[in-house]
Amino acid sequence: MKMKSQIYSVLMILLSYQLPAQHTNILISTNNDPNEPSICINPKNTNELVAASNIANYYYSTDAGTTWNEGTLSSTFGVWGDPCIAVDTLGDFYFFHLSNPNIGSWIDRIVCQKTNSPGGTWTNGTYTGLNGTKAQDKHWVAVDRNSNILYTTWTQFDSYGSSLQTDSSVILFSKSLDQGTTWSTPLRISDVAGDCIDSDDTDEGAVPAVGPNGEVYVSWAGPQGLMFDKSLDGGLTWLPSDIFVSSIPGGWDFAIPGIYRANGLPITACDLSGGPHNGTIYINWSDQRNGTFDTDIWLAKSTDGGATWTNPIRVNDDAGTKEQFFTWMTIDQVTGYLYFVFYDRRNYTSSETDVYMAVSKDGGTSFQNFKISQTPFTPNAGVFFGDYTNVTAHNNVVRPIWTRLDGTSLSVWTALVNTTLLGVDQQESGPGALEQNYPNPFNNETAICYKLRKSSIVTLKIYDQTGRMVKLLLNNESVAAGKHIEKVTAQELGLEPGLYQYELLINGKAQRKPMLLMEK
Repeated sequence: MKMKSQIYSVLMILLSYQLPAQHTNILISTNNDPNEPSICINPKNTNELVAASNIANYYYSTDAGTTWNEGTLSSTFGVWGDPCIAVDTLGDFYFFHLSNPNIGSWIDRIVCQKTNSPGGTWTNGTYTGLNGTKAQDKHWVAVDRNSNILYTTWTQFDSYGSSLQTDSSVILFSKSLDQGTTWSTPLRISDVAGDCIDSDDTDEGAVPAVGPNGEVYVSWAGPQGLMFDKSLDGGLTWLPSDIFVSSIPGGWDFAIPGIYRANGLPITACDLSGGPHNGTIYINWSDQRNGTFDTDIWLAKSTDGGATWTNPIRVNDDAGTKEQFFTWMTIDQVTGYLYFVFYDRRNYTSSETDVYMAVSKDGGTSFQNFKISQTPFTPNAGVFFGDYTNVTAHNNVVRPIWTRLDGTSLSVWTALVNTTLLGVDQQESGPGALEQNYPNPFNNETAICYKLRKSSIVTLKIYDQTGRMVKLLLNNESVAAGKHIEKVTAQELGLEPGLYQYELLINGKAQRKPMLLMEK
């Protein structure tokens, strides 16, 4: 009986530590009523992340999202929200946003500011789209990592909010060949104009993506439904006719209980991994085709350069009729895996809301859903909640970002997604691989093993479940190729029973795994 009691106690402790902290939640900020967050990882150094939120908040992390610093962006062109963060191959980060200049009109241009490193100084910025008093809104950006060309698409309103039939909205395109210093004259790419009401019949939600041979892809929502266009010459010319992808039953502008306003606008991405789905184009959105109170997350894909598209594929895997909304998608361009983030109410009968993610390892054929928020929240329709979430990923470092609304208090969060729990293996093509410590769980002693394919600079750290570093085992040490073992003794390191994560950095690229100390 004593042995059974001990096993039961160990099991309960294991569950109590693992379940809440499978994907450690990190509070980024509560300052300045943050919402509409954007996040971007530097593929050449996955410890570097930059994020942003409305209206002018920026954040940066140099430890893979475990800790964050923050600041407020300023520009003579004004900073008026819709933040979009991008990074190029030089390590320069870009913050694209709307304008509110002292001389000019409200949201009369799309502004691009940049910094040469996380925590560096932001430039005053450049802009594109200035066209008299017309409104330039809801932009997004893609970087061609072979050339560092920046592509941006957005909506131009003749007069924002106007119901006059003489006023219309169109999708525009512009690019920069010199890392955001100058911009090409905006080009209209949507064939059919929308209205200016900022609702279902408005052209909106244009998100560009780059193909494996420099193709430029973009989709958006409008009066004809979900539409697609592409350019094979860097945006100089586009298809003679936009391609229809899918209807959007219920429209892209719909109601979600407890949310100030909601939309199902699309996100476009293309697989550049070189894997089995290389070149596949994906479009992710949400709509209410299954009912007003059963909003779902959808995906369509094309394997022929956007000429034809699959029927919508449902991403969320709940069995009931619950709300899933505000989706975003990215592709880990090392593995080719698709990652989605969205709000989810599958666990409740009220407006309580969790944050979920989904991963597809087979090119959008099947999806594994998993909850990342550690606690739910109940939003308040009287407070502006923002219009989107975001997610970034590279080489199994996956960082979503989302807004919480507790009562009237807004906050922005990320999660240290534990890809080991998703069955995602480190890629053999990388510089090395971190293994699970053994034994795990452990009593006082365990061993951390890793393999190096060539001599590398290695750092090994241990973090507690709050994300605080508690021990530095190796610090930028030159280690030869081969298999290596680091023994961990809890008593010697002063570790208390609990859940920890250990992080291995190989030439600046991070890998993490969890470990559980039962007793010393």
